[in-house]
Amino acid sequence: MQLPPFISPVLRVARSFYFLTGMGFLLWMLVFDANDLGKQLDIYRKWQELRSEKQYYLDNIGVVKRERAELMSSPALLEKFAREKYLMKRPGEDVFVLVPATTE
Repeated sequence: MQLPPFISPVLRVARSFYFLTGMGFLLWMLVFDANDLGKQLDIYRKWQELRSEKQYYLDNIGVVKRERAELMSSPALLEKFAREKYLMKRPGEDVFVLVPATTE
């Protein structure tokens, strides 16, 4: 059986020691290695997720700094914040917390 003329050089290269070694190495790196392609994709997705979280926290730093500056500038605002967020009260005062009922 006669092969087409363009196949002969391809087969010669494919049977080369260096080509076979390179393909074996590539197969090992992509499939069998501890840091294979699947693991690299998982790491990349995690990295993207962490970058978005970092941006979220960096954006919130400005908001928290602004709120802190407001709270530290006014004792009335500080008291209001403590009462609303942490349910703090003055001695002799009663605090009633209303929790909306959930309908299921």
